[in-house]
Order: sequence, then C-alpha cells, then structure tokens
Amino acid sequence: MWEKYHVLSISTFLQLLKESFRDLLPIILVIMFFQLAIIQSVPPNWLSTAIGLGIVGVGLAVFLLGLEVGIFPVGEGLASEFAHKGSTFWILIFGFMIGFGTTIAEPALIVIADKAASISAGRIDATVLRTVVAFSVGFAIVLGVWRIIKGHPIHYYIIAGYILVVSATAFAPKEIVGLAYDLGGVTTSTVTVPLVAALGIGLASTIKGRNPVLDGFGLIAFASLTPMIFVQFYGIVVYQFIDASATVVPAVIKEIETVNLDFSAMTVLKGLLGVITDVLPILAIILFFQYIILKKPIDNLKHVMIGFGLVILGLDAFIVGLEMGLFSVGETMAFELTRYDNNLIIYSFGFFIGFSTTMAEPALTAIARKAKEVSDGKINDFILRLFVALGVAIGIALGAYRIVTGGEIVYYIISGYIFVIILTFLAPKYIIPIAYDSGGVTTSTVTVPLVAALGLGLATNIEGRDPLIDGFGLIAFASLFPMLTVMLYGIITEKIGVKGEKEKEEIQIEEIRHALEDVHNMELSTIRVDGAETLHSSLMSFSAVHVIVPKNKQEEAIIAARDAGARGVTIMSAHGMGLEHMENFYDRLHAGATDANLMFITQTKNVDKIIREIITKLDITGDGRGLTFAYPVSHIKGLRLKLTDL
Repeated sequence: MWEKYHVLSISTFLQLLKESFRDLLPIILVIMFFQLAIIQSVPPNWLSTAIGLGIVGVGLAVFLLGLEVGIFPVGEGLASEFAHKGSTFWILIFGFMIGFGTTIAEPALIVIADKAASISAGRIDATVLRTVVAFSVGFAIVLGVWRIIKGHPIHYYIIAGYILVVSATAFAPKEIVGLAYDLGGVTTSTVTVPLVAALGIGLASTIKGRNPVLDGFGLIAFASLTPMIFVQFYGIVVYQFIDASATVVPAVIKEIETVNLDFSAMTVLKGLLGVITDVLPILAIILFFQYIILKKPIDNLKHVMIGFGLVILGLDAFIVGLEMGLFSVGETMAFELTRYDNNLIIYSFGFFIGFSTTMAEPALTAIARKAKEVSDGKINDFILRLFVALGVAIGIALGAYRIVTGGEIVYYIISGYIFVIILTFLAPKYIIPIAYDSGGVTTSTVTVPLVAALGLGLATNIEGRDPLIDGFGLIAFASLFPMLTVMLYGIITEKIGVKGEKEKEEIQIEEIRHALEDVHNMELSTIRVDGAETLHSSLMSFSAVHVIVPKNKQEEAIIAARDAGARGVTIMSAHGMGLEHMENFYDRLHAGATDANLMFITQTKNVDKIIREIITKLDITGDGRGLTFAYPVSHIKGLRLKLTDL
C-alpha cells in the first residue's frame, strides 16, 4: 500500500511547488487584466496581494504533500481492512461519521448558512441548516459505500437522485431552491474530498470484481446530490410552519466587502486553531475505527501524523494567503463590476475567474492525480482539470447571465440534468463516476467565497433582484457544468483511442506474441514494416527479379528498379559468356568478373513494372547488353518494406 505513495523528499516538494505556482498563474493574469484594463486602477494593497498569492502557492504544495503522505494511505488502508474483514456494518458507520463529522464543521458551509440565515427573515436557522446538510452528506456516503459493495452502476442512483431533486423543486418555495442547489456544491471540503475518495477507491480496489475507476469514484457525487434534496424538504417545512421575522438584513454586500487583513500573531494562531478544529474530527474518527473497531495499529504511524500535520499547515497557509491575496481583490472586483452597464464584462469576469480559481482548487488537484493513478494514465490529470475548469467557467458565466436577466434557476438546472443524463449513456463507462465527482470537487476552498461574492453582489446591486432568490445558485451552476465537460472529455479520448499504460503494454505484448507465433507458419511471409518494432506475417506472394548487366550498367539498373517499386537489392559479382564464347570457354574461364547479378525480392504484383522499367531504361531488348528474368519464391522471412507498399 505505502510503496505507491510519495515519501518526504525535497524533490517531491519542489515538483509540487512548481505545479502549484503554475496553477495560480491563470488567477493572477485574470485579476491583473480586469483590475488594470477594465476597472483601470491599481489595488492599494497590491503588495499584500502578491505576498498572499506566494503563500497560497507554498501552502498548496505542502497540503498536497500531506495528502500523499498521510491521508490517502490511511484512508485506503482503512477501507481495505474493512473489506477484508467483511465488516459491512462498520464500513457504513465509518462512512456516515466521516460524512457528518467533516461537513458540520466545513468553513464554506458555515459561511453560506450564515448568509442564508441573515437574509431569510428569521425562517432559516444556520445551525439547523448545517445539521441537515451534514446528515444528508453522511447518508450520501452510506449510500455510495453500499453501491460499491453491491457493485451497482452509479448512473442508476444519480438519475434517480436527479428525479428526486426535480420533484422536490416542484414543491419547494422559490426562496430555498437556489440555496439548496448551492449547498450541494459546498459540502465537500478540501480535506473531506481526498479522504472520501480514498475510502471509495480503497474499497473498490479490495473487493473482488470491483474496478477502482468504475466503482471507486462517485462518493463525492452522492455527497453533492443529497443535500439538494434534504435542504429543499427543510425549506418546505420552515416556509410552511415558521413565520417571517421583522428583522431583515438586506445589505449583504457590506459583509462581503469587509475582509480582515489584520494578520497579527494572534490572528494567525486563531486561524491555525480553526484549521486544526476542522481536521481534528477526521483524525479522531480514523483513530477510533483503527484502534477500537479494527484493533490494529496504523502502518507507518509517523508518516500519517506528519501527513496530517502537513495538511493542517498547508491548508492554514493556503487560507491565510487567499485572504491576503485573493479575497480582498476578488470580492471588491465583483462589487465594482456590477456598476458597469456592460453585462458582457460581468459574464467574462465570471467565466475567467471560474476557470482560474478551479485550476488552483486543491481538492480538484488531488482527485485528478488520483484519477490518473487508478486509470493507469488513461486519464491525464492536467487535461482533466482543464475540462473541469472549462465547465465551471461556462457554468458561472451562464449563472451570472441568469441573475442579470432574472431567469428561473430551476429551468436552467433541469435542462442541465437532461444533458447530463443523455451524456451518461454516450460517454465511456470509466469516465462517468469521475464526471459526477467533478461537480462536487470544483466548489471548495478557493471557488466558493469568490463565486458567492459575485452572485450575492449581482443580486444586491441589480434592481429587481432578491439576494435570497437570485443571489444563490452560481455554485450550483459551477457544480453542474463540469459533469458535462468531463463526459465530453471521455468521449473525445475514446474517439481518438487514448490508451492507458497497461493497455499499451498488453497490446504490444499481444502483437509480439502473435508475430512470433506467425513467424513459424511456413505458409506466411513475415516482413518488418519500416519504423515499426514488431514483425507482421500474412499471406503475400513474392518473386525474385534477377538483372544481369555489365558492371558499368549496375547503378542504372538499380535506379530503374527502385523507381518501379523495388525496396532492396542483393548485388553479386558475375562473369557471363555469350554464344560466341561457349565454343572455346577455356580461354575465358579464369577471367575476372565483368558483370553484376542484381537480385530484387519484391511482391509479385510489382514484377511486370520492374522488368518493363529495366528493359526500357537499359535497352536490354534492343542494342543494350544484359539479361533479366523472374521466378516466384516462398518462405520469405525478414524482408523489410514500407507501410505504403502494403
């Protein structure tokens, strides 16, 4: 288990650091372009922004290293142990506790729940809403683990879930619909996603008959789908039985604009303690099940603890860097852009900020790397992230268009679900679970705050829009469209015939095996195609064409045969005697070679053309000297030809 994971090394960290800053570059370019070209002003805190982005890059690299060293191995190890013991009950309990325990303390969920409570006229209680969402995620993990154990195709569950979402939407109050769709995207945190993915892949790798690619992915998709259903039912209850309060807080944008830039030692310490609080429940659940239920020590406990420590430090640095370098600029820009009359600027900003933030999303990076690993390289992690980012970009741009024009979110979402269902039956099976999961990992640490700020900012500043009804929903768009683009990625790779490393190796072995077997079939001719590594045997007829000419005509004969299709020649020295010398050949018997015997082995179909070319160019049937003839040959082995000759 542990051999396939990264060990702590400077080279590994530097490679991750390089990739992190490469992923941050699009965000920097988007922010600079819109700040300088559109808003046409230099941010007053540009130095802290630059430092913050540097901290983000380092934090992301440390975070990813911690995942590889600690979280992935222990998650897959636990899943493997449960599967080997056949402890279905405890696997389900473990899945529920991981889902509930990590979601209830999810920072992005806390932010969205507080915002919803503040603008719902007292109907929505933030704590109750978080509990409903956390319970739904726990239920989702249980359902997803059950699917893996039973080996059911994921699309049956997902399509049934979409039907339930749409059915609930028909009865839910319009104030809750956008919020419910958004909460489906914020439930899967930066730490939860890798651990849940490790659980699914570990189970699928251990249970006989399961495939890590087809069965291991999908838990995140369940965790994104069930909150939409549960929250809509919660909304039906609160809007049916709870009266509105007299207190309404309309000025949401003021909260969004306020960013705490007081990074004193106490502030940094509080942030670190906050991250530890988020990660601690996960560690506690793992230790409980490992030592109390399984009664086994954790392999390489030192590595696991170091990995969790790196995750905490990396995530804390990542969040601090975001607050210094991205939130302060991004949220202000979202507010500034609503002042322009040109809506195209808003859509463009939504598209590019969606693309760039998704490319830097740590949860997506972790899942993409895992997808590449378990697919044996058939899925390219960077290209997968590009397609996911493209989906998020399209989704946010379309979601911004909906807010500006005042369209009903349900029509957009249902239309998107219809396309997802259609592509589910067209895309290759291996990409479907990954596509479903992609919708859940795109909206996490980086994307949620910026997307939420953009949506609420638009709904607050555009006349006739309601922040509660129209402000939420962008995250739902950002979660929906990656499913479409990732399935398209799978269709494209299938069409162009992309193979995994193991598939390529098996194909090569099979070709060599067949080639070696066919070599000994004496009824077949075995040739080597120029540029290929293997032999090819088939039923082809060959002939030998001999051309005997004076040595001074040797080059001319070879050129004529080559132009007619000959691909090789064997040159032998010859000494010919004509009719006039045969009467007294003793005088010429020991004379030196005066002629060249050129032998061309060629496909029988070329014989006429070669002989015709030679007798024409060398005038053998006229005044020229020489002789040419041909005869069929068999048992050809080892001849080299061009592919065009075949």
